[in-house]
Amino acid sequence: MRSERSGFELALLLGGAFRALVDGLHVELARLGHPHARPLHGFALQAVGPDGATIAEVGRRLGVSKQAAAKTVAGLEQLGYAIREANPADGRAVHVRRSVRGEELLALSAQTFDRMRTAWMEEIGSDRFDALEDDLARVPGGKLGDFPGWLR
Repeated sequence: MRSERSGFELALLLGGAFRALVDGLHVELARLGHPHARPLHGFALQAVGPDGATIAEVGRRLGVSKQAAAKTVAGLEQLGYAIREANPADGRAVHVRRSVRGEELLALSAQTFDRMRTAWMEEIGSDRFDALEDDLARVPGGKLGDFPGWLR
C-alpha cells in the first residue's frame, strides 16, 4: 500500500483532474461556437431542466437566492441559451426554458465529455479506468448532488 503521499495531495489530484476536464471542455466549446460559455452556464441550464422552471425553482436547484438565480438566468438569456416566458400557471412568476442554442450547448458538452473520458481511458487503460470510476463512485458523497450550491 502506497502511503508516502500527504492527504492534501488527493484533493489536489482530484481538483486538477476536474479542472483539466472543465477547462478542456470550454476550449472545445469555444472552438465550436460557444466562446462565452462558462461552467456556471452548464449547471444553470441543467437546473432549468428539459421542461423549464421558474426563477425560484432554478435558485432552489442551484442552491442560490432567487436574486442570484435571476441574474444567472439573465446571463443565459443574454447569451441566447435561455428564454423567459410568462408562466401559464402563475402570472407573477416567470417561466424559463432552454433555447435551441442552450440545448446545443448541453449536447456539445456531453459529446465533449464523452470524448475526453475515452481519451483518459485510453491513457490509463480501460481496466484501471473502470476501477477508478467504480472506486470514486463508492466514496461517500462522491456523487456531488449539491455541487453548484457548494461552489457558493
